[in-house]
Amino acid sequence: MVLELGRRFADAGHELSLVGGPVRDLFLGRESPDLDFTTDATPDQTVALIKKWADNFWEIGRAFGTIGMRKAGFQIEITTYRAEAYDPESRKPVVAFGSSLTDDLLRRDFTINAMALRLPSMELVDPFGGVRDLHASTLSTPGSPEDSFSDDPLRMMRAARFAAQLGVTVHPDVRRAMTAMAERIKIISNERVRDELVKLICAAQPRTGVDLLVDTGLAEYVLPEVSALRLESDEHHRHKDVYQHSLQVLEQAAGLETGAEGPVPGPDFVLRFAALMHDVGKPATRRFEAGGAVSFRHHDMVGSKLTAKRMKALRFDNDTIKAVARLVELHMRFYGYGDAGWSDSAVRRYVTDAGPLLERLHRLTRSDVTTRNQRKAERLAFAYDDLETRIAELRERESLEAVRPDLDGGAIMALLGLKPGPVVGRAYKYLLEVRMENGPLEPAAAEAKLLEWWAAQPESAAVAPSEES
Repeated sequence: MVLELGRRFADAGHELSLVGGPVRDLFLGRESPDLDFTTDATPDQTVALIKKWADNFWEIGRAFGTIGMRKAGFQIEITTYRAEAYDPESRKPVVAFGSSLTDDLLRRDFTINAMALRLPSMELVDPFGGVRDLHASTLSTPGSPEDSFSDDPLRMMRAARFAAQLGVTVHPDVRRAMTAMAERIKIISNERVRDELVKLICAAQPRTGVDLLVDTGLAEYVLPEVSALRLESDEHHRHKDVYQHSLQVLEQAAGLETGAEGPVPGPDFVLRFAALMHDVGKPATRRFEAGGAVSFRHHDMVGSKLTAKRMKALRFDNDTIKAVARLVELHMRFYGYGDAGWSDSAVRRYVTDAGPLLERLHRLTRSDVTTRNQRKAERLAFAYDDLETRIAELRERESLEAVRPDLDGGAIMALLGLKPGPVVGRAYKYLLEVRMENGPLEPAAAEAKLLEWWAAQPESAAVAPSEES
């Protein structure tokens, strides 16, 4: 299909090359679901060549010289050679069409993405040493990194993402430029930053990418809560390195993801981001206690709020924000189970509070154990094994996923002679507490509990229970 497209352009007297990520991925043995091409043809000329050949096409990117299409299940973009420059104070590129493949490759972000295959000859065009850098696992820019990052500051985040995705080492010149120019990331829209961050977190080695963001200062503008985890050391007050601990939890959580058929298919952004952010409440809650101890009381609640605030600023959707923030809030709930044990009621609450996040919470809690004390690690693992066994046993007996009061709203209103309103809600909440504490009750026992509660309510004097009761 690629060669056929190349012949169509060549027969019409135009150049066409496969370019960028797909060429890089050929060398890495990776599949590329999307195919990017570049050409000397104008958008109008491109449309004329492909409109009867493509299964369908669209012109949304025409202003940037890009025509999109779909053919044989592949998504294809063909872009006219560009010589692109950015206004230093603008988020939007200023586009000028070019006439040279080499000049087009020069404006690309990194050398490993600045390679092309001419079509239909399949001649490799690599003027800036992309193959060399791939073999050396090095990330460098076609021109100076300062010019590249000035053109598009998001490329600094992309460098961290490629380090996490491909396992490449960022060239010292690139790292220096990222450090010197980190503040320029502020002109990039929150949505573009968010999209790069998601790709980084979901990469094969997210720890590497996050560490690069922090070391270069980019995280100060993108994820300042993570940078703040590098708490100052104090020779009199010893506690684990919160920042390195968080990176290890992220790494371990990714390692506990499942395959496509499992309960948490990887890569799972919600689990991974919760793992990274789970302790961001610690800097604000650190207290030095008598005797040299350090405490972080309520850091889970504080961290949950900080996480939600950061994700809102990055324009995440509400469901993702709620899921990540809830996991951060719940990540400490398990501790103490191994020491005191839990009643069935406590286990029910754990499951109910986690809701659909339970499998992720299991993995986050297990990942949060980074102690080098083998006996302590084994004790915590044993305790969590026991908790999961308790959950499985209760689930089998009580359908924990759908813990509800033994009487529904209709039954409550009928028994107490009430109409819909706040009192019914209070009664429902009371019965839910009873259900949590005692497990499922027979209808008669649940009705007796409800009538006992109702007798103590001030509204009961004004409402006569139904004659049926």
